[in-house]
Amino acid sequence: MNAIRYDFRSDTVTKPSPGMRAAMAEAEVGDDVFGDDPSVNQLEQRLAGMLGKDAAIYVPSGTQSNLLALMSYCGRGDEFIAGQNAHCYKYEAGGAAVLGSIQPQPIAHQPDGTLALADIEAAIKSGDHHFATTRVIALENTFGGRVLPVDYMHSVAEIAQRHGLGLHLDGARAFNACVALGLDIKTFTAPFDSVSICLSKGLGAPVGSVLVGRADLIETARRNRKMLGGGLRQSGILAAAGLYALDHNIDRLADDHRRAKRLADGLAQYNALSVVRPDTNIIFVEIDPAVGDRFTQHLLEQGVGITGRYGQQRWVTHLDVDDEAIEGALEVVSTFFH
Repeated sequence: MNAIRYDFRSDTVTKPSPGMRAAMAEAEVGDDVFGDDPSVNQLEQRLAGMLGKDAAIYVPSGTQSNLLALMSYCGRGDEFIAGQNAHCYKYEAGGAAVLGSIQPQPIAHQPDGTLALADIEAAIKSGDHHFATTRVIALENTFGGRVLPVDYMHSVAEIAQRHGLGLHLDGARAFNACVALGLDIKTFTAPFDSVSICLSKGLGAPVGSVLVGRADLIETARRNRKMLGGGLRQSGILAAAGLYALDHNIDRLADDHRRAKRLADGLAQYNALSVVRPDTNIIFVEIDPAVGDRFTQHLLEQGVGITGRYGQQRWVTHLDVDDEAIEGALEVVSTFFH
């Protein structure tokens, strides 16, 4: 495999900046399982305050954060509602079912990535012993690089409240959504009982997510984190990277969005490529089958890293992709089509 010169595989590939590494090296630490790592405590308090929630818990990954949320709402044999292509349903190895004994109820997405309100309402089950009892609705925003409307999230919250259900947000890229909308994160996440925030995507930290929410949910999540092996010790070294990211890497997400739009416009010049122009930093490209495999191989041979399957590519911009990388990748694309 050729070395990757321009890495668009994911915003998870970012590497800590010198400033972030310095913050990690200087971090004050303790034992987080005992609750006395000051850097972890600061990160948790910081994000709880930013989102206007009671409490937070630092965990190794977004997958664990979503799982802890679902396990905090649901007991054995309960159910959660999520989108058919939602990360917590489709891309987390069935953890809620395998480790939490929680039944998923997937719902088809609408073309804009939302779940139809009528479909959510129809899927809710309670009071009939034939069915698993629905306990929580899980949304994801952004979804495939698209920003779901804030009014829509409030409409889903109204359904959840009317049925006595919890409402969880997989907000792995919630800060991307807020930057795109020009909206404060507290306002954006207000309808939700719990929110998962990823620090290791566009925010650029090397490791970690934070689950933020109601105090009772976070207390249950803390016990479940220990059960799942997610209790870390001197994790303040990692939490310091998260604090640095919150201080330095939120507003600059707008640069990723700008570059993604420039990249999308450049790719869209070619008739063989059908491009979905992004709201944020993720671009999906459908490829004419006549050139699909050859085009993907050309990118690989020229050091352009992407992901994709079944004739679709995903390109993701991030803080390690600058303007030169965008133009360099587009030049590689042009050499294939000309």
